[in-house]
This record gives sequence, structure tokens and C-alpha cells, in this order.
Amino acid sequence: MRKPMVAGNWKMHKTVGESRILVTELVQGMKNFGQVDRVLCPPFTDLWAVRAIIEETDIGLGAQNMYWEESGAFTGEISPVMLSEVCKYVILGHSERRQYFGESDFTVNKKIKAALNHNLTPIICIGESLEENKTGKTAAVVNKQVRVGLDGLNPDDGAKLIIAYEPIWAIGTGFAATPENANEIHRDVVRASLDELFGEETAQSIRILYGGSVKPDNAGEFFTQTDIDGALVGGASLKADSFLAIIKATIG
Repeated sequence: MRKPMVAGNWKMHKTVGESRILVTELVQGMKNFGQVDRVLCPPFTDLWAVRAIIEETDIGLGAQNMYWEESGAFTGEISPVMLSEVCKYVILGHSERRQYFGESDFTVNKKIKAALNHNLTPIICIGESLEENKTGKTAAVVNKQVRVGLDGLNPDDGAKLIIAYEPIWAIGTGFAATPENANEIHRDVVRASLDELFGEETAQSIRILYGGSVKPDNAGEFFTQTDIDGALVGGASLKADSFLAIIKATIG
């Protein structure tokens, strides 16, 4: 059985002071949900402040991005060495990074390898655009993202990954894929691609999260599906009551 996970991607929201207020609320509410892995992914500037509040809990901490080099003249970048001192997880390949900052499957691949080399658990984002979805290219696009993004990894590496399927057209739009359709992509495209790369045993062990306008009122429908193992939550993770409601929905 794959343990459910709900991760909150705060994106470019919350000052240090605001993050302390939110996390203090969340810690109290999360105490009774140990059967779900809960992960907070605040901006870089908030990582140490959040860590200080959750370090005596089983709540995970993740960053939203990183560069693949350990150090060097890369102004503005954060290395895996730096992150490994403060957090366990790192989101890689988010569609906003691809769209606004020119990331590709090839650069995501380099980041994944660097993260694994420094004992960071990558949460790897994949997903198609609205045009690709409407023209029937979803399977081809997602398969390519998986195969190129994970190129060169072995089954032991694969077992350490978390995948997040986030159809780009559903992120922040209020429109979500239907639970049945999302599950079909998870099972027949993502997990099938992982099977080809790593074998069935490893593929079945990898958690695949859904992301894209996940809210308290629709989360439960997604979590009843066989191959949806949790959620990567954006806007709804910025308020304690909505994020806690989504976590609660994973256990029915």
C-alpha cells in the first residue's frame, strides 16, 4: 500500500511572519493525521522559520526548486547542498518553472539526479497544456516528460521519487480534471511509463499525486481513485482550514 501524501506548494506567497502564523495553525490541526504524509513547501526565505516550528513534528518540509550544481557563480540559485541542511523534499519541473523560466525535461533530469545525490526526495511535476489536451496529445506529452525527465535512473533511484501529475490547464483556474480521467492518466500513462523504466514492482511503489485546483469540496473524489495517492495543493494550501480539510479527505 502506498501511503497518501498531501503537499502544499505556497508558490510566491507568505512573508516569514505570515508563514509562522500559518504553520502554527497547521501544526495544531495536523496532529491527528499521522497516517498521511504532510509536506509544506514555502518560499526559500521561509524555510528556516517553518522548520523551527515543525522540527519536533512528523511534518515534512520541501523547497520549490533548486539548481543542479553544488556551488559556483550562479547568482540567485540555490544548490542541493544548501537545501539538504534544511529540508527533505524539493519540487522539480513545475509547469510555472517550465513556462516562465525556460525549464525543460532535460534540465529537470539534471536536477532530479542532483537531488537524489544529496538525499533529497524530488516531487516531479508533469502535465499537458490545454491545447495538448484538446488535440489528444496528453499521453504522448506525459510519457515523454516521464521518460526524458527520469532518463538514466535505475529502479533504486525510482523508488525514491514522487510524481505529481498537474494538467497545466487546471492549475489555478478553478477547473480540475475529473477524478476518473486523472486516475486514467495516473494508471495508464504515468505508472505504465514508470513500469517500462523501472519494472512493475518499483512502478507500483511510486506515489503519484494529482494537482490542479484541488479543493476541500473535490479532494475526496480524487482520493477514492485507485492510482491517485494524494495531492500537490497550490492556492488551497495557503489557508489552514482548507489545507487541513484536504488532508482529512485522504482518509475519508
